[in-house]
Amino acid sequence: MSRPIWTQDALRSEARPYAGPAWRFVEAQHRVSTLKLVDSLAEQAALEEILEATKPPLPEDCRALDYLLATPFRYRPYPAGSRFRRAGLTPGVWYGAEAPETAAAEMVFYRFLFYAESPETPFPDDAADYTAFSAEVATPVAVDLTAGALATDPAWAHLTDNAACQDLAEEARAIGAEVIRYASVRDPARGANLAVLTCRAFAAPQPVERQTWRIRIGSTGAQALREHPRLGIEFPKDSFAPDPRLAGMIWDRPRAR
Repeated sequence: MSRPIWTQDALRSEARPYAGPAWRFVEAQHRVSTLKLVDSLAEQAALEEILEATKPPLPEDCRALDYLLATPFRYRPYPAGSRFRRAGLTPGVWYGAEAPETAAAEMVFYRFLFYAESPETPFPDDAADYTAFSAEVATPVAVDLTAGALATDPAWAHLTDNAACQDLAEEARAIGAEVIRYASVRDPARGANLAVLTCRAFAAPQPVERQTWRIRIGSTGAQALREHPRLGIEFPKDSFAPDPRLAGMIWDRPRAR
C-alpha cells in the first residue's frame, strides 16, 4: 500500500496553533570554551566579538535572539540532511523536545552514534557535563504529526530515511507553518519533539530555563543524571537497537586515560 500524499490543502486542514517550551541539550563548556584562551573577561569579550565577525550574518528575523536559538538558522550550506532539513542551501531548522527527558534520550542516542562511527575512540573516563535549556515557542500555524490524519503515516518515524519528513517540511513552510510537532523515535516514552522552522516562532529571545545534567557512557550503556530536580535515567546498550547504524557498535573498549 502506498503512503498518503500530503498536499498543501491537506496540511492546512490539519494545521493548529501551538505554544509551549522546547528543550535542547548543549555541552556545558559552551559557556567558557573561549575563557581558557585569554587572561580576563574583557579579553574574552573581545575574542568573542572577533569570532562573531567571522561568522555568516544572521537572518533578519533571528538577530534579536540568543545564539542558542539563532545558530541553526545561520549556517548554509547545510552539510548533511536532518529529519526536516535537506542538505545544501536550505532554510534552517531548530530541534527541541517538549520535555528535558526526551531531549536527554536524543542526546544519548547521538553520543552512541558517535562512538559507533568511531570504533577506535575510547569511552570517556568520567561523565560529561551538559546544560539543558528551554525556549518558549508560540505560533498560530503548526503541524502536528502525532494527531489527526497525519498520525496515520508511518513515514514520520523511519529511523534512517528522512525523505518524507523533508518533503513535508517544504509543504509546511509553503502554508506558513512555523513548527512541526512529531514523536521522538529515540525516547522510550515516545515524548514529542519540535522542529522550529523559523525564528519568528520563538516567543522569547532568550532561553527561559536551564538545568544541569551529566551523561556517562560506558560498556553497559549510558546514565543521564539531572542535578535539580534530581533525576536519573538509564539507557542500556540496546536502547536504540532497531537503528541499523548502531549494529556494529563495539561496546567492549577501553576508557580514556
